[in-house]
Amino acid sequence: MLHVLICEDDPGQRERMEAIVTKHIATEDVDMELILSAGSPTDVLDFLKNHPDRKGLYFLDVDLQHNMNGIELGAIIREVDPSAKIVFITTHDELAYLTFKHKVEAIDYIIKDRPEDVETRMIECILVAYKRYLEEEEAEANEFQFEIGGRLWRIPQSKILFFETDTEMKNKAFLHKKDEQIGLRSSMSKIAAELPDFYRCHKSFLVNPKHIRHVDKINGELVLSNGENIPITPKSIAGLMKVVGK
Repeated sequence: MLHVLICEDDPGQRERMEAIVTKHIATEDVDMELILSAGSPTDVLDFLKNHPDRKGLYFLDVDLQHNMNGIELGAIIREVDPSAKIVFITTHDELAYLTFKHKVEAIDYIIKDRPEDVETRMIECILVAYKRYLEEEEAEANEFQFEIGGRLWRIPQSKILFFETDTEMKNKAFLHKKDEQIGLRSSMSKIAAELPDFYRCHKSFLVNPKHIRHVDKINGELVLSNGENIPITPKSIAGLMKVVGK
């Protein structure tokens, strides 16, 4: 779900922003929720501290009558939520350059002095943010994720050629990309369960069918897209032929 957060110190302006967001969510088939509407950046930071994994669309006023302005808040949000979709709504068009200074990468900078444009622009931002969110969700679903030393790795499945069991160490495998090999702590059975579109061509090898260039039945090998060969068992050949469509 994409969560919407508003930070606006003026109660009247905040209420209007809430109405625009809730109306659009109610009338469109979107997996979104207005989860916080606050007058102080402290409330937003407290929320982020307690919910660090939420993916958000943030509508931020620039002048919050606080020792932290909206652009500074946006910079902190960007650190906590790298995929944040940030929109500034303000009367201070002359401060737009600060978004570049703080490297906030905002979707839009909406000027309140043009009220006829505010609702239209906000809805456009909601549409753009939701489209990006769906694209990111799809990309994440097509990633293989694992940890090494407490660090989370995410690799697109399309970049993986095959996995190979480490013959010298139990529950360790090597992930092979075109120009890189990465060792990870996992059994081949567990990896295969996480990647149902990959094929177990050998007890020690799990291959990405999209990278199979040729099935060499005579020599019992697969020729991959990078020219590398890996072994196959006789029992796996029939299944492989179905997978690669040859």
